[in-house]
Amino acid sequence: MHKVFVFGTLKEGFPNYKTNKGLRYPGEFKTQYRYPFYLVGERHSPWLILNKGHGYQVSGQVFMVDDAALAEMDSLERIHEVDGYRRIEINVIEQNTGEEVNVYAYGKPLDQLYGADIQCEVAGEYTLSHAHLYRSRVAVAS
Repeated sequence: MHKVFVFGTLKEGFPNYKTNKGLRYPGEFKTQYRYPFYLVGERHSPWLILNKGHGYQVSGQVFMVDDAALAEMDSLERIHEVDGYRRIEINVIEQNTGEEVNVYAYGKPLDQLYGADIQCEVAGEYTLSHAHLYRSRVAVAS
């Protein structure tokens, strides 16, 4: 089993949660380090930028997933595409206990931000207000 930190549309109650086949790991988590976090493009996609030490600690949820569920998340995040997300290992901290957990997370390389259509900076937490702006790739293509 793999632990995956989700901070955007894959969170419970958010637009792509149906793709998340994981079992929620108890707790509320933040990244150990700060990362830039933006809504980008006409779809308002949440981008965590892989530029550790800048931006905000990012809040999210941790899920336990098997190999098949991880592959499905990888596909959604397009990790094998040039403009896709990258799956990396980071540490997150459970907010009540201080437990440090090593997890996978999906982020964008800093160079993808250059020239991107940044809609707004997210101050650490992707909320339902942000999610209402989100458009799936299918909806935009239609």
